[in-house]
Amino acid sequence: MKRLILTVLLGLSVTAVLSAQGRRPDEPLPKWEGLAETPQMGWNSWNKFATNINEELIKATADKMVELGLVDAGYIYLNLDDGWHGERDERGFIHEDPVKFPSGIKALADYLHARGLKLGIYSDAGTNTCACYAGSLGHEYQDAYTYASWGVDYLKYDWCYTNNLNPKGAYTLMRSALRKAGRPILFSMCEWGSSKPWEWAADVGHSWRTTGDIGASFLPIPQTYDENGKPKWKALGVLEIVEMNERLREYAGPGHWNDPDMLEVGNGLTDSENRAHFTLWCMMAAPLILGNDLTSMSAETLSVITNKEVIAINQDPLGIQGLRLKKDGDLQYWFKPLSDGDWAFCLLNAGETEQEVGLNWEALEFKDKLSGRSPEFGKSNYRVQDLWAATRKPFTTRVRGRRRGQTVVNTVTVRVAPHDVVTYRLTPVADAAR
Repeated sequence: MKRLILTVLLGLSVTAVLSAQGRRPDEPLPKWEGLAETPQMGWNSWNKFATNINEELIKATADKMVELGLVDAGYIYLNLDDGWHGERDERGFIHEDPVKFPSGIKALADYLHARGLKLGIYSDAGTNTCACYAGSLGHEYQDAYTYASWGVDYLKYDWCYTNNLNPKGAYTLMRSALRKAGRPILFSMCEWGSSKPWEWAADVGHSWRTTGDIGASFLPIPQTYDENGKPKWKALGVLEIVEMNERLREYAGPGHWNDPDMLEVGNGLTDSENRAHFTLWCMMAAPLILGNDLTSMSAETLSVITNKEVIAINQDPLGIQGLRLKKDGDLQYWFKPLSDGDWAFCLLNAGETEQEVGLNWEALEFKDKLSGRSPEFGKSNYRVQDLWAATRKPFTTRVRGRRRGQTVVNTVTVRVAPHDVVTYRLTPVADAAR
């Protein structure tokens, strides 16, 4: 009886302590707050180098990010993707590949931190990564502790070899492990949108993939089949991914972003396609994760990824994903509400021929349900800045005025090259003459 009373009292004491802490013993820990308040920006090794990565390449990339002004432009994460892994030791702790990273990941993190960069790393919720290195299944808390001890700042967490796993449970478990490890680590979920994470992951990850993997193609990539007629795996072109991601705008916001995968800017697209691809990711408030070889890219590619006016659209603190207002043949009309009453406007030509377009602003009037705002083109005046114009010279247009008692609607005529964009920032002004 005394033992029973002691057990009951002990149980009551534990319950009281847990109640005082406000947390049940089986309650998951929250994600790290204050990260990715605007979409994260950085570079990832996968699109260009796959598993062919090493310490020398990563250090050279870090040095280029500083030298070329990418860090100053906001690209602060340098992320190792699949292929950095070595073996687990007898206690189950993961180690880096000693040949690829002879100085160790901790030393690499120190190298990056000294240059104003943050280190990202990659793992998988399954038994193995997609390239068949060691996954984190059964080692979630060990791996999170290891990453924290190395000074890691970002985790991309993939979804290969996950038979019979529940995505929500698996990602929530790693979220708790990262929080328990004690170091703020941005959590980038990469389960390709299979379980509709946008519906449940706002308090789990800082971003979630909404699509399959991107490929270095602007247009849709044709499906191929094996000898038995079964569809083979294929990457997705930029326009395919846009179709999948644009409808999910209501789920994105500060600290939790739709992720249509990394950028293929500089990986074989034309200059026009690079501009359009980059602009669409900015309009969709997507993470801007570069994936090209920074040590050998062209001046044209650098000018795209460092366009501060277009980056500002992506990083706008209002944090609302852009709206595709309408499609008219090969033309797409996009708007994104910005802070201080501004709007971003993008006209995409997805077709194969140049188009001359008359932009009748009043005909583009709409009410955005997420921001609750309307441009009110019929009575408002805007200063219109062309964000891809060579001169960057702003001009002012009177959207609506009076002339001899007649209402005059201002129409701007623009030419849009194939696979290219015209992009404006619209800033309200009290007097069109300013």
